[in-house]
Amino acid sequence: MPLRLPKNVEIALGLRLLGVLQFFYERTDGRLGSRFGPYKLLLLRTRGRKSGQIRTSELLYVEDGDSMVVVGSKGGSDSPPAWLLNLEADPKAEVQVGTRRLRAVARIADGEERDRLWRDVNAVWPDYQRYQDRSSRRIPVVVLEPVPSASRLAGTRGRVK
Repeated sequence: MPLRLPKNVEIALGLRLLGVLQFFYERTDGRLGSRFGPYKLLLLRTRGRKSGQIRTSELLYVEDGDSMVVVGSKGGSDSPPAWLLNLEADPKAEVQVGTRRLRAVARIADGEERDRLWRDVNAVWPDYQRYQDRSSRRIPVVVLEPVPSASRLAGTRGRVK
């Protein structure tokens, strides 16, 4: 039987590991750190809801068409991650995948879409279901939808329709 650490210890160790990976991701501008074995990782930059400062989080993601899907699990903690609270206050974000940066707007998936995406993310990282089982909150699935670049908006005179 595998060793099971107490929930708070496991969450702390997971966050520490992500912090180390994020360090290399940021210091190499995405040339290192965008993959951890078979897992794809992105940097999510949000505006702090209290401080107004830009905050960066490294997250595992899966692709869904042009969008990226992340999970607000915080290792199964009963409290949501700060990046999720920041997105709830302001859904605009910057996403970095490798060396590529893009603007995105976040939304929380619900209904059949959430069920489908939950299966997709669990196919990549099965521990999400374990996190859900030990959390008192419903863990959100967040869709990061790319915002068209200015060049793709040519002819709209600055207005997005």
